[in-house]
Amino acid sequence: MESRSAHESTEGHAPFSAAVVGGSVGGLAAALELRRLAGADVRVYERSAGVMEARGAGVVMQPEVEALLRTIDLSAEQVSVRLHERVTFEADGSLRVYRAPQLMTAWDTLYKALRAALAESCYRQDSRLVGLSEQGGAVTAEFADGYIAQADLLVGADGVNSQCRRLLIGDSQAKYSGYVAWRGLEAEGDLPADLVGELADRFTYFQTPGHQFLCYLVPGEDGSNRAGERRVNWVWYMNAAEGSLAEIMRGRSGRDFASFLPKQEVRPEIAKRAQAIANVLLPPLLCRLFAASTLFLQPVQDAAPVDRHHGRVVLMGDAAGTVRPHTAAGTSKAFGDATALGTALAQWRCQKPIPDERLAQWEEHRRADLLVTATRGVQLARRSGLGVPGAPEPWTMA
Repeated sequence: MESRSAHESTEGHAPFSAAVVGGSVGGLAAALELRRLAGADVRVYERSAGVMEARGAGVVMQPEVEALLRTIDLSAEQVSVRLHERVTFEADGSLRVYRAPQLMTAWDTLYKALRAALAESCYRQDSRLVGLSEQGGAVTAEFADGYIAQADLLVGADGVNSQCRRLLIGDSQAKYSGYVAWRGLEAEGDLPADLVGELADRFTYFQTPGHQFLCYLVPGEDGSNRAGERRVNWVWYMNAAEGSLAEIMRGRSGRDFASFLPKQEVRPEIAKRAQAIANVLLPPLLCRLFAASTLFLQPVQDAAPVDRHHGRVVLMGDAAGTVRPHTAAGTSKAFGDATALGTALAQWRCQKPIPDERLAQWEEHRRADLLVTATRGVQLARRSGLGVPGAPEPWTMA
């Protein structure tokens, strides 16, 4: 059985050791900020094995993300595609166009940038957390493969269905919001040129009660933001009753997925049904894009805010509470949590008691921000009739 001593790193120059559970962009941000701001020796433990799936696909550039990128010598422009205008399809088929400059990046672009900046630190995959305990000034994390990690601090950054949260406070798992997000992420070179021409350099939007479609370009798989090398990212939010979720989320392999259905797992009959709905509800341009894409899917889920500070364990990002995707704030919220946590722990040394007062201030500030953003997200969804009882339910159409 492998293990790591709780104070292995602190015998050198690092003031404390930290284990981050969750190796997506939020966990990587936490690792980088704890190292940069507090000097911690950090190790990251990710439950998935192999290549990480681009679950969020497109990401709207926000100040918190831009600020963290600067700390690893990257500008927002380097990892983004610049949009110049916003185009809205009206219900009568007309278009409303207005100037709206904006930078758009992608989940995997950010992931690769943060992962490269953390290259010299431990990043252990296939690490499914099964146990947490605290004793003698150290936190012990047990993983399903028998690996045991110890650290002076543990950060739970393991997402909307956080195992850290479950182990700390019991049954507090995310609840289905009443609608799903169909997604596509296609290389622009694989799509018809006229289709890409209509979508490039703009944020394209369409909605009627019960569903909402949006589209914009993001950097290519290799991070390129040059024309011809980018990707077309889109998402289609659609009401679907909770009773139909099990059918939608059952993959080709027979596995039942909880929070993300990968593209290779979307069953043909489910994709065919979604296309039939697109043929009826979407404008022709967006219907063509849908038909030309390889689908993947996320149910939109809500995890209510919970206490973040539990002795030497803290929760952040979606593990501490979610916001709806319409706020474009999920990634920036996690990055803000990470930077504020690093600042709160900047003067701490493991030989001293955990700085409860500073962590309480961190928790209060970040919880208040979360509550405001979460409320805003629900309001935005309701304006489109998403997740609203009695609103149209496109999934029942076909």
